[in-house]
Amino acid sequence: MSHPHPELTRPKPLAKGAVRVVALGGLGEVGRNMTVIEYGRKLLIVDCGVLFPEEHHPGVDLILPDFEYIQDRMDDVVAIVLTHGHEDHIGAVPYLLRMKPDIPLVGSQLTLALIEAKLKEHKITPFTLGVKEGDRESFGAFDCEFVAVNHSIPDALAVFIRTPGGTLLHTGDFKMDQLPLDGRITDLRSFARLGEEGVDLFLTDSTNAEVPGFTTPEKNIAPAIEQVFHQASRRIIVACFSSHVHRVQQVLDTAAANGRKVAMVGRSMLRNMSIAADLGYLKVPDGVLVDLGRLAQLPESQQVLICTGSQGEPMAALSRMANRDHKIEVGVDDTVLLASSLIPGNENAVFRVINGLTRLGAKVVHKGNALVHVSGHASAGELLYCYNIVRPRNVMPVHGEWRHLVANGDLAVATGVPRERVILAEDGVVVDLKDGKARIAGAIDCGYIYVDGSSVGGTTETLLKDRRILRDEGFVTIIVVRDASTGKVAAGPEIQTRGFAEDEAVFERLRPRLDEALEQARQNGVTDTHQLQQVIRRTVGSYMGGKLRRRPMIIPIVIDA
Repeated sequence: MSHPHPELTRPKPLAKGAVRVVALGGLGEVGRNMTVIEYGRKLLIVDCGVLFPEEHHPGVDLILPDFEYIQDRMDDVVAIVLTHGHEDHIGAVPYLLRMKPDIPLVGSQLTLALIEAKLKEHKITPFTLGVKEGDRESFGAFDCEFVAVNHSIPDALAVFIRTPGGTLLHTGDFKMDQLPLDGRITDLRSFARLGEEGVDLFLTDSTNAEVPGFTTPEKNIAPAIEQVFHQASRRIIVACFSSHVHRVQQVLDTAAANGRKVAMVGRSMLRNMSIAADLGYLKVPDGVLVDLGRLAQLPESQQVLICTGSQGEPMAALSRMANRDHKIEVGVDDTVLLASSLIPGNENAVFRVINGLTRLGAKVVHKGNALVHVSGHASAGELLYCYNIVRPRNVMPVHGEWRHLVANGDLAVATGVPRERVILAEDGVVVDLKDGKARIAGAIDCGYIYVDGSSVGGTTETLLKDRRILRDEGFVTIIVVRDASTGKVAAGPEIQTRGFAEDEAVFERLRPRLDEALEQARQNGVTDTHQLQQVIRRTVGSYMGGKLRRRPMIIPIVIDA
């Protein structure tokens, strides 16, 4: 558990007529987006996503929002509104529904189809309510109106929430592509209409707030993809997010135009694209899509593979290909297209995959050397437009690292929002909206919840620290057999090490120090096994730190005989 602001106390009970907003994820990070909105003791949740682990989370599969704030109030949750189908917005829903499976899930057709497929794997049958842009639904005191927004996945929605205590407009992830591939633009007319009605709190996507101007339209990357296909002499491997329907559509269309066949690799890619095709969001050209076995029988100049792994995920298909740990072997003159941008924190993993593929002789095309991907998030120019259209009374930047939140807040101030009305909050900070004014009311404990194999929440920071020590520093085991009647050392100390480059002679010089420390402890009357283990740990730690500049895990074992 972590407390984001030690100077803030726990909030007082919510005042009558006020609205409370608590982000349990998504602020100060790119991922695990989850916002809890409270009015009259009832709760509405907007999104419930995951964060993917980084190198300092060894062994962790996923990171969830911290549900502790609401776990005793699950009966008060009236609905979970999902803005779109990306993992960082829906991936944690199965873990939340384990606590109460009948909470209504509200979202667009594609979003619900993706989460229903995920929940089926968890053996959960949800209660769902499909909505589309223009729809208006009430959940207790929360009157929700849904607005079309453009993003890097179809069917994304913003939600305008009317309550007796005030109004909130949550954009979800969005951008303002004026020529989108699916023809579905961000509905600025509705934004303006809602602005006229009055937006008390504007929660808006911050990811690209530092980027000047406007996000490049999706259609502008088609020539770059066409050029990759035109120049490739052998097989083409395209890596992208398993939910990026627009990018897969572009690859399928380009493959059809160039006489190539396409096979998809990876369970999530196959599942998501099958759902998108069944619902009509993905239009597969006739005869282009084949299975992997059929593709392998074709000349390599006619082969295209679409797989996951564009973020360097260790177990994804592309990473395994780079490590020669996949049935698909990348060879000389293959072309690998990374059709995605870097999520902050993934840079090293992605560059490691690029280097591995290049070493195998492949030509790797990525955003750094070609226009093969555009962001799904609004840049600074688009955010300025939104602030000027909506004219919110208060602003709370969401979805982004701290630098993104600050940049977004500065944009709001530039358009005339008073700085004291811009709320910069982190996960766990409680924001109350009352009488048209938002303010920070306190903070709650809000930490990372780790999914580690079959364990959810059992992995602690202490355990991760131990894993990092084992990974980076190695470990030393000291075994001592003590005469139970005299307290003298009967055998040992035996020293066993793992993860050290030094030869055994270095550790032999540790033995006299241990003998001396153990004898000194005996003479001082130390008989307790735990105390003796501490003596061994201090002696070994001092030696390792001073002589080897290492801080390994030290495991002392004392056996009485």
